[in-house]
Amino acid sequence: MRQVEAQGAGTTFADFVAGTAWADVAAQEHEAKRSILNFFATALGSANDPAVTAALRTLLPFSGAATSAVIGRPERLDAMGASFLNAVSANLLDFDDTHPDTIIHPAAPVAAPVLALAQARGFSGRAVLTAFILGVEIECRVGNAVSPLHYARGWHITSTCGVFGAAVACAKLLELPADQISNAIGIAASQSAGIVENLPSAAKNVSVGNAARNGLFAALLAAEGYSASPRAIEGPLGWARAMGDEPDMARLTGGLGKSWEIAKNTYKPYPAGIVFHAVIDACFKLRTKLKRRIDDIESITVQGSALLLARGDRPVRNERDARVSIHHCAAIALLLGAAGVPEFAEATVFRPDIVSLRQKVTAALDASLPDGVARLIVRLHSGEAFEEIVMDAKGSLADPLSDRDIEAKLRDGARLGGADWDADRVIDHVWRLDTLADVSNLMKSHG
Repeated sequence: MRQVEAQGAGTTFADFVAGTAWADVAAQEHEAKRSILNFFATALGSANDPAVTAALRTLLPFSGAATSAVIGRPERLDAMGASFLNAVSANLLDFDDTHPDTIIHPAAPVAAPVLALAQARGFSGRAVLTAFILGVEIECRVGNAVSPLHYARGWHITSTCGVFGAAVACAKLLELPADQISNAIGIAASQSAGIVENLPSAAKNVSVGNAARNGLFAALLAAEGYSASPRAIEGPLGWARAMGDEPDMARLTGGLGKSWEIAKNTYKPYPAGIVFHAVIDACFKLRTKLKRRIDDIESITVQGSALLLARGDRPVRNERDARVSIHHCAAIALLLGAAGVPEFAEATVFRPDIVSLRQKVTAALDASLPDGVARLIVRLHSGEAFEEIVMDAKGSLADPLSDRDIEAKLRDGARLGGADWDADRVIDHVWRLDTLADVSNLMKSHG
């Protein structure tokens, strides 16, 4: 039995993770599968993106044994390289799952290393699901404990907290004992990084990829006897205080196993920042009222919280900017009546009619509106004014995507991303993941 002075969040988490079996998480199975389906949808959609191709070219010469698939592509890498690439591709389109309390995108940094390690070592689908659910739980709890000030200080929370989820999930998959799981968490704390300033560039995705790879690395180091402080997260000179303020311990470790963070997960219908979804939905509704009189629009005002303006009141210089732009989201939704991957691609971003309509959009603060809510006011040259407010965007907990919606998203991702993987085969294998004796059957294109 460990001494009292060694107790810390790492100890508490490790004891919980080591003592949790499939039967304890089985009630979360369906949501975990939805999250993994969405992970494949987004990774397949980015399989041939230039950023993924460039990262693959960079890593290939240094890869060890090619044990693990690069999703949507024929190449394989070692497990750490595949973890990095698959997390990057899953996060690249701003289309991944979202934990509303923290705005963490849980799956990319956790599913990528778990699946890569499982393929390399021949683990079962049930082991993968157990590890994934536990990794998401710890990742989001760490995020809960430091939100919202951690993100407000400029830390990219998916990256910084994702590494803890990846470390826990991989440690569980490796069946490490509690003391080594605690060490993996502490090692992960020393590898946590990612900044919000890089959101409009592929550098954002580098830190998500690193979260996946570094979490796996932390678990492997712990398995080889590396040690770390059990208070690496919350200690006086630990991660939380170094990267923010004093953590909320009740939200960090309280009630473990009584409620599950993955049950709160949401899935995006649009490849844009989650705070822009209400803007898009409001525009769709107003477009119907306008009866296509888009040319008559004099001005468009989008009102929302400080978070909406901080994230989206920006010039649009490229397609990455467009995915986090109030102005672009309003323009495509009103003019095109669509907000899918093609509407955020470069060809659409620089269309003269889209550019012209973007210039009519003004973002305005309404401090009375909660985060995730948007009010739209459109004025016509005639003087007529139309207003719409969306409190619960499509894809939110109040209006969630269905299983069929996520399946359709995966098929679209495979098609639009040019991935040579059988989408229906992936869908079938994910829904049957708990029955797969070896997850390698999922991680291949055909057969």
